[in-house]
Amino acid sequence: METGTAQQKITLAFINDKSPILDLIYNDLTASGFEIKFRSETIEDGLHQLSTLNTLPDVCIIDLDFFDRNVLAQLQELKIQYSTIKLIAHSDIDDEKVGKAILDIGFSGYLLFGSDVDDFRRVIEIQINNV
Repeated sequence: METGTAQQKITLAFINDKSPILDLIYNDLTASGFEIKFRSETIEDGLHQLSTLNTLPDVCIIDLDFFDRNVLAQLQELKIQYSTIKLIAHSDIDDEKVGKAILDIGFSGYLLFGSDVDDFRRVIEIQINNV
């Protein structure tokens, strides 16, 4: 699957806890031509890393941690500060209320745990092509 030309490589950022499954997806996406700008473990660290970049990533994949009570406020801050980045949520929660809250913040995609690298590629490319 083509992920863009050499002049327009799709760039990604990952904000997620340590996960062997996401490590495999990260490696597969890198091997298939996506450029990973950074990986961070928290939204706070992700915001810091974004602030240091000269060029923002096209897409940010965020592993949602709803054990952190401030997660929705942090996500809103991320979307406000970096409104051009397409946000894709990755979560184990298959709940309509959570999905609505994420869409209300401005996320453009949602992947459940168990999604494979092809699911990630498909959602990323849909987000990029639906500018």
